[in-house]
Amino acid sequence: MAGEGKTSSTIWETIKTVFWALVIAGIFRTIFFQPFWIPSGSMKDTLLIGDFLFVNKMAYGYSYASCPNVRLPSFGIDIDAQKICGFLDGDNTRLLGGEPERGDIIVFRHPVNGTDYIKRVVGMPGDTVQMRDGVLHINGTAVELEPAGTFTEVMERQGPLGRTPQCENGAVGMGAICEKSRFIETLPNGLSHNILNITRQRYDNTGIYTVPEGHYFFMGDNRDNSTDSRAPLTAQGVGYVPYENLIGRADRVIFSSAGRSMLFFWTWRGDRFFEKLD
Repeated sequence: MAGEGKTSSTIWETIKTVFWALVIAGIFRTIFFQPFWIPSGSMKDTLLIGDFLFVNKMAYGYSYASCPNVRLPSFGIDIDAQKICGFLDGDNTRLLGGEPERGDIIVFRHPVNGTDYIKRVVGMPGDTVQMRDGVLHINGTAVELEPAGTFTEVMERQGPLGRTPQCENGAVGMGAICEKSRFIETLPNGLSHNILNITRQRYDNTGIYTVPEGHYFFMGDNRDNSTDSRAPLTAQGVGYVPYENLIGRADRVIFSSAGRSMLFFWTWRGDRFFEKLD
């Protein structure tokens, strides 16, 4: 009997330890940093599929979007952050709010489907944004572009979703070299970053977008392979992103895996450990 009591006590202590570990991890993730693994190529070559990073949630303060979604399909669990932290939602405001800077790489909550996206903010509240012949114009002025060679990668399935890259040099076979033109784009505040070009597509020429107050305009650096604010707000299109939907800023890649899982350490990219993002 004494042995049974000791066993029950050990089990209870283990349950309490796991519970408090989860509580502490949840608080840490909600307040300070959120892990994010890049699932798509929309931010190449700044971010590659399989890059793993922590998002700084202190950069812009806190809103309902600061709480993580809890999605465990295997257990039938799908709890939106709105249900957890809905008390913070309202009037498009934030607690301890800070404003993003043009050019920041930001994880935000999609206004319709609740998925976390990562893009670069190019349009601030009140700005006009337009694409003309593939060139970004902000408030009627073209951004500065400088040719920066060619971005190359192997045509192969990438990441856990097994996506293949799009290539400027046409349809290439598996194992062949996939090429994209690379340019250095300099925004009005002087921040420079790489962008890629694949082909002429519908969003190379757009009408004029006027960014509403309290909203931001986001684009992917891989311009021809990015669903972003150029697409009207739908379950897929992003549209203008409200201030309260910002989650945090991405500053640095922690490590990067070229394989189907971050646990496949033999596929880690040795040149991307703790790489600073521009």
